[in-house]
Amino acid sequence: MTAKEKETEEDHLSNNINATGQEESIKCEPDLTLSSVPLGRERGRNWGWLVSGIITANILILGCALVSSSTYNSVGISPSHLQIFLIILILLTTIWMLFYCFYTARKDNAVVYKDGHAGPIWLRGGLVLFGVLSIIMDIFKIASYVGYLHCDSAVKVAFPVIQLIFIIVQSYFLWIHAKDCVQLQRNLTRCGLMLTLSTNLVLWMTAVTEESLHQTTVPEYPSNDTKLHGRRAYISKASYGDDKCKCSHSSCKMFKEAYYYLYPFNIEYSLFASAMAYVMWKNVGRVMEAHGHHHITFRNKDVFLGPVIGVLLVVAGLATFIVYEVNVEKDDNDKRDNALMMHFVMNIVIVSMMSIFTIIGCAVHRLDQRDHVSEKNPTRNLDVGLLVGASLGQFIISYFTIVAMVATGAKGYLNRLNLAWAILMVIQLALQNFFIIEGLHREPFHEIHPVTVLENPYVLQSSNVLSSLEASDMDIKPSQELTVHSHTTEHKPKLSWKRRVLKEVCIFLLLANIILWIMPAFGGRPQFDHDTEIDFYSFSMWAAVVNIGLPFGIFYRMHSVASLFEVFVNA
Repeated sequence: MTAKEKETEEDHLSNNINATGQEESIKCEPDLTLSSVPLGRERGRNWGWLVSGIITANILILGCALVSSSTYNSVGISPSHLQIFLIILILLTTIWMLFYCFYTARKDNAVVYKDGHAGPIWLRGGLVLFGVLSIIMDIFKIASYVGYLHCDSAVKVAFPVIQLIFIIVQSYFLWIHAKDCVQLQRNLTRCGLMLTLSTNLVLWMTAVTEESLHQTTVPEYPSNDTKLHGRRAYISKASYGDDKCKCSHSSCKMFKEAYYYLYPFNIEYSLFASAMAYVMWKNVGRVMEAHGHHHITFRNKDVFLGPVIGVLLVVAGLATFIVYEVNVEKDDNDKRDNALMMHFVMNIVIVSMMSIFTIIGCAVHRLDQRDHVSEKNPTRNLDVGLLVGASLGQFIISYFTIVAMVATGAKGYLNRLNLAWAILMVIQLALQNFFIIEGLHREPFHEIHPVTVLENPYVLQSSNVLSSLEASDMDIKPSQELTVHSHTTEHKPKLSWKRRVLKEVCIFLLLANIILWIMPAFGGRPQFDHDTEIDFYSFSMWAAVVNIGLPFGIFYRMHSVASLFEVFVNA
């Protein structure tokens, strides 16, 4: 090799080394820039979470203070002051929701991904149903409060008007955008969603307090007969604080009695909206995978026993509850005791049957071979958290009752029935929580769909000719394999026994939870109609326990209905 050839080869090698170095530097540089993007997003997300959390904490604490202080006449904060605060919150939330709707409609890339698990159709349908009933409640309130304009604040008329508009806007907002995973203006969206959640929770606290006022007044006389019960006490307490302000029309009392019955639906509406706003908040900036969720359809197939027993239980529960509500208001002690006994027995039967069905469902889950869900799902995490948290309210009431009954010796048949009901309630709550949580974390069953074989007339014609020739020559029958493939194969899959049992259990538990929601939501208060806990703890302490725990217990039943429907659909 000559000196000139060596020099040429060295130049070529140096050029290759330089080119390789440039390629490596090019590969490394994008990695540096890409790694800096997630860091920036993480800082922005943490900042948005922090600010939105601070907003929520301040609004909730201030709202709780105003709601608590406005319930007593001796404090210088009237219900009108609370309603002014609520009007400001509602207006700010409504303005933000309208801004969000217009902004996402104008920006094509504002919402790129959708969370298939968030805001299912049955949840949004329930929200709209409760919203319509809440609107009717506001209309009744307006009709009632108009009669007091000549002697009371106009804020009490303005508040239900503004709340009515808020419910319409929010229902539309959550119906359209419940599945959104927002990618633009993420920090502003997080703050707006936390404002929406806080507003609904403050409205929930206000409605629960107003609905519970009729039970929090300490009786002036030791005799239980002198204390007003149920709706009569509520109506007298809700009439602006004194008798000097008289209604200008004769329909005020009728409208008050009407909107009292609609409070449970308004309470549930606020909680539904809060849960959906929280899921939207968790989904801000979330990037969904292509296989986001399974397509699940509702089929009430091969299910008979659970719905029949559940409907019979609901009808029997409604009948006994109506008799209980009518007789417990009377002054006759014997009728009141019989009404309480009937109510206790009916509840014992309900929770006992629910426990038996739940044990069967848990046993089927143990035999089930389905895998547990591993993908991230904010909706499922929220469902589990709300289920466990809301059940604590009923746990508290039950354990307080157990302690009071055991300490006093559970003398008398009413005390024994009350003790049995409390113990069975604890068992039923624990079993149902386990069953629902296990069902929510299982993969859905996958049906094998019908297999369709398409006919090819040319192949079939030639096959028929060949088979006929062979049959004529060899005196054998043509193969029937051809006739099997010459038409569409029909396959009607039947539910396996495990799926059928799970569906039966879910439907029965769903209906049983509905009747257990109806009774306390529409005024059933055996905790105050039975005197043992009041005498043991004192009225003030027992009223605080019940009025804190019972709203969570009522919400637990409605949330259990939604969760059981989800488990039913997965089965």
